[in-house]
Formats: sequence, structure tokens, C-alpha cells
Amino acid sequence: MSPEWLTAIGTLGTFVVIAASAIAALMQLRHMRRGNQIAAFDNIRRTMESADFRNALNFVWNDLPARLDQKTLDDIREHGLRGDMDAVRLVANMAESLGLFVRSGMVDANIACELWASVVARSWDRIVRVTAAIRTVDEGIWINFEYMAALSKHYIDSGAGRDYPAGVPRLPLN
Repeated sequence: MSPEWLTAIGTLGTFVVIAASAIAALMQLRHMRRGNQIAAFDNIRRTMESADFRNALNFVWNDLPARLDQKTLDDIREHGLRGDMDAVRLVANMAESLGLFVRSGMVDANIACELWASVVARSWDRIVRVTAAIRTVDEGIWINFEYMAALSKHYIDSGAGRDYPAGVPRLPLN
């Protein structure tokens, strides 16, 4: 075998090793991304299941709409969220974080919507007037919450979360 052939075979072997290493690195990155996504989902889930968050969500969904008269909205514009209105901040900031994770690609949008679309959409509907009041002072507040709410409403309207796996029998509800 001539030296040129040996060089060519050596070069090809080097290429194969480098290509295999690159493929292995890409697979490792994919696994790391999934691991990060699982950690993010677990953190969000733990927060949403906490007593503080559930109490805040109960306030936002049940008490807030009746409390939002013009005087309260003016007070929010002037002084921000104070007292029991701090519950609004807790719910909105959680949805803001979720929206940021989805927007940045750290968390899969479809999975996030499958799990939390109804919570985010309903919370947005209750908090939107507060958001409008605060945006007269800080126009960028809760934009990722708004983004997540838009995705959530589209997800709900499309009926995507209501599809039951084909071929699996339904169970009786009585």
C-alpha cells in the first residue's frame, strides 16, 4: 500500500472518530436539555401546589374581580400592589416566569399548555385590569405572562387538551 493510501485511510478514520464524537455530544446536549426542562417543570409544579400560591390563586380567581373598583385601580397605579393585592403579584410573577421559560425555549410550550393553560388563561382574565393599571407606569410588566396567556387561550380554543389517546377505552365516570 502506498503512503498516500495510508494517509487517506488515516484521514478517513480521523473523520469518522470526530463525526461520532460530534453525534455523541449532540445526543448529550439533548439529554441535558430534557433534564433541565424536567427540573423547571418540577420547580413550577412545586410552586403552584404550595399553600401560598393556592391561597393567592383563590384570591385572584374569587375575590379580586369584586375588589377592582376605580379607587382600587387608582391606588394600584399610584402605590403598586400592597396588602392582600400582593397575591396578584405572586400569581402574575409565576405566570411571568412560566411564559419566559416557554418563550426562551427552556420549557416546551405544548407541555406547559397541557399542564397549566386553564390556570394561566383564567388568571390573566382576572388580572388584566390590574395589568392595564400598572402598565400606565411600567409598560413592560408581565409581558411574558401575557404571552403565556395568549398561548394558553389559543391552546384551549383549539381543543388540543381534550384529545384522548386513540385506541384506549374510556373509563366510566359514575
